[in-house]
Amino acid sequence: MPYEAVIGLEIHIQLLTNSKAYSSDSAEYGGAPNSHISVITLAHPGTLPKHNTSVIDKAITLGLALNCNITEFNQFDRKNYFYADLPKGYQITQDKTPICRGGFVKIKTADGIEKKINITRIHMEEDSGKSMHDQDLVDTLVDYNRAGVPLVELVSEPELRSGEEAFQYVSEIRKLVRYLGICDGNMEEGSLRCDANISIRPVGSTEFGTKVEIKNMNSISNVKRAIESEVIRQTEMVEKGEEFFSETRGFNALKGTTFSLRSKEAANDYRYFPEPDLPPFIVTNAYIHSIREAMPALPEELYLKLKNEFGLSDYDALTITDDKYLAEFYISLTNHTNNYKAAANWTLGTIKSHLNETATDIIDFKLKPSAIAALIQLIDNGQLSNTSASQLVFPAMLKNMEKSALQLAEELNVIQTNDSDFIGDLIKAVLAKYPEKVEEYKTGKKGLLGLFVGEVMKASKGKADPKVVNTETIKALEA
Repeated sequence: MPYEAVIGLEIHIQLLTNSKAYSSDSAEYGGAPNSHISVITLAHPGTLPKHNTSVIDKAITLGLALNCNITEFNQFDRKNYFYADLPKGYQITQDKTPICRGGFVKIKTADGIEKKINITRIHMEEDSGKSMHDQDLVDTLVDYNRAGVPLVELVSEPELRSGEEAFQYVSEIRKLVRYLGICDGNMEEGSLRCDANISIRPVGSTEFGTKVEIKNMNSISNVKRAIESEVIRQTEMVEKGEEFFSETRGFNALKGTTFSLRSKEAANDYRYFPEPDLPPFIVTNAYIHSIREAMPALPEELYLKLKNEFGLSDYDALTITDDKYLAEFYISLTNHTNNYKAAANWTLGTIKSHLNETATDIIDFKLKPSAIAALIQLIDNGQLSNTSASQLVFPAMLKNMEKSALQLAEELNVIQTNDSDFIGDLIKAVLAKYPEKVEEYKTGKKGLLGLFVGEVMKASKGKADPKVVNTETIKALEA
C-alpha cells in the first residue's frame, strides 16, 4: 500500500533586537557566559518584566509579509514547566491570543508547481538559556545569555508532503526574515530553529497517523534529511506490522538517521494562565498601517520586477533574489547602468566567482556598484572587450580602488580601437599568413572565419573591436 507523509513544521525565529523580550539586558549573540544577564533575566523575587515594542513590531512585520491576520487584542501567558535553563520556572509566551493567524508560504514542488502552505499561527515568546554538557566532567553548566531573548514561533499546517517541500519551506522563511531584517537566519548559531512533526498514512486517507517530532536540526539540509529518514523508518515499521508510539526524536547527521529522545505517551500540562505582570496591548489598524509602510520590498516582489521590468531570465532573477545582500548590490548597480542583463552577468559571474575564490560575502565586496557600472559602460561603448574587462581590468580594480576602470584599461593598454587602417593592416597580414585557408574559405568552408578573426584579435593584443574585426575580415575574404 503506498503511503504519503504528513509534515508540519514549527520554526523558532530569534528576533534581531538590542535588548531581550521583557528586560533591557543585551540580546546580542555571543559574549562570555552569563555576561548578558541581570536580576530580571535570573528571575529574582520582586523583579517585573516589561514590553519590548521592537518585538511586537517585528512580529507584525513577519505576519504582514506572510498575509496573516493580525490579532487586535493581545495578551501574554505563562507556560509553566521547570527546566534548568529556564530561570523563572515558566516561559512568557502567547497561548490564546497569538499575534498572527492564518497566512501562507509559497513554495515550488519538485515538478515546479507552486504550492501554498498555510500557517496556523505566529506567536511571541522568550528563549531559554543554554545547557552545556561538555564543559565539565561532572556537572552541567548553564549560560543564561540566551534566556529571555525574543522569539516568534511560526507553526505551519500539516500540509508538507516530503523532505524536499520542507527544505523549500524553511528556505523561503529564512530568505524572508533576512529581507525583512528581523532575523539573521543563521541556523548554526541557533537563531533559526526548526522542529518537524511527521506521520504517514495511506494515500487517499484523511486520518492522521502516529505523530513523531524531530528536534535539534541545525541546517536546512538536515531538516530535509531527517524527514526523509523518518518517513522511511515509519514506512518500514508499518509494512512490517510493527507498532510505534508518539515520541520526540533527534537526528544524527553523521549516520543520517533519527534516534529516540523521550516518549510522548502523556500530554504535557503547561497550566497556561494570563501573565499577571504584563498588561494586554491593542494593535490598531493605524499601527499596522505604519508598519506596512516601513516594510522593504519582499523577495517575490523583487523577483517579479527583475523578470518583468528588467527582462532577466527566471534563473537570473531567482538567483539574485535568493540572497538579500546580493539583490541589494544588483539593484544599486542598476542605478548606475541601464544594461540590466550585463549587470546580472557581472553580479552572478565575475563578481560571484571572485567571492567564491576568496571565501567572502557580497557585503564584504570592496568595489562600489558605480565602479562596476563604469566597467560595463566601457564594454558597451566598444572601448573594452569582455575578456579584457574580466581577466585584466577587474583584478586591477580590486588592487587599485582609487583608480577608475578607464585609467586602468589605459595603463594596461587594452583599450579597443576602431581604427580601420590599423585593423585592415592586421587582417591583410593574417590572410597572407594563411593563403591555403583563404582558398578553403572561398570554396565554402565558412567556419574558418573564426580562425582569421581569432588571429587578428591575437595580433592586436585584444585592442581591436571584435565586431569591427569580424565585419572587415568578411569584407576582405569576399572581396
